Amino acid sequence: MKSVTPAKLSIKALLPSGKSLAALACLSFGLSAPLFAQDSVQALTYDELTSGPVPIPAAERGLQTVKAEPWFKVSDEGLILEGPNFDAEGNLIFSDVSGKRVLRLTEEKQLTTLVQLDDLSPGGLAFRQDGRLFIAALDFINGVGAIYSVAEDGADLQTVIPAEAGYQPDDLTFDAEGGLYFTDFAGESTQADGAVYYMPPDLSEIVPVVPDLAKANGIALSPDGQVLWTTEFGRNVMHRIQLADPTTIAPIGSAIPYHFIGPAPDSMRVDTDGNVYVSIFGQGRLMAFNSNGIPIGQILLPGRETGHNLMSTSMAIKPGTNDLYAVTSDGEGGEGANIFHAKVFASGLPSPASN
Repeated sequence: MKSVTPAKLSIKALLPSGKSLAALACLSFGLSAPLFAQDSVQALTYDELTSGPVPIPAAERGLQTVKAEPWFKVSDEGLILEGPNFDAEGNLIFSDVSGKRVLRLTEEKQLTTLVQLDDLSPGGLAFRQDGRLFIAALDFINGVGAIYSVAEDGADLQTVIPAEAGYQPDDLTFDAEGGLYFTDFAGESTQADGAVYYMPPDLSEIVPVVPDLAKANGIALSPDGQVLWTTEFGRNVMHRIQLADPTTIAPIGSAIPYHFIGPAPDSMRVDTDGNVYVSIFGQGRLMAFNSNGIPIGQILLPGRETGHNLMSTSMAIKPGTNDLYAVTSDGEGGEGANIFHAKVFASGLPSPASN
């Protein structure tokens, strides 16, 4: 009798007498059905780390974290605020972008208008060594911008870069010699038309320093003036630029030490230890980096976990103290425009005007 190997056995031969292939199929389905039972399927669920509109990214949850405290309500309306700087007398000077005006808040918390602009909205502010305040002004909708300067009392408005020049100045800072760096907010994430530019102390020319940026936004210098920092709003990155001279990047001097998650790096400031603080617009928080661009801390604004106070644009660190003041807006959220206070690693740099 010829033997039958297992490979030659038919399905029919394996079935009991009278059973059909259809019966085997039913049996097979019946055995596997529990694998598809509804109660055995796991589901993603929100928790305290992932709920809310702007959860902290996983890589940043372990950072040293502090929560800022309310310090001053600028308006019950959701005005966009920008550009805070301290003048030589300790007054906080900042921009009301929505109202096209620059405001002064005294140490006694008396708020007045320092400058009223007509066509463009003020954004970034910086004091020059002679006390004049420089104003980066923009019309975001039409892509038009200019730089103005005024005396300490807000008088004597002068045009430094006219709107006709074709730049979109967003933020600015001075070096120790009185040279002016400014960011050009031109471009999109897919079109790098922006840049960082430099004007010598006599403001005689405009020299590109860091070209091909997508909406260049924040700008700051290290305490020794050797490192230039800037953020790209359109591409969510921070640049660290080692300078050989005011307009020349040192060999192997340009790097992107950090990529942000979610919206979007805005203005920045440096403290006396060389740490860099970046406001994150759309997240209601600020991040702190050491002098090499490594994240070392973060500041959370009240209400961010429920979608309030997310339009965090900028901050100032008061000279001689480690008191940081962050400006933000709640937009249509009902909590208005506010300034929040937190303590940070080191003191703010002296105002150039105090020198």
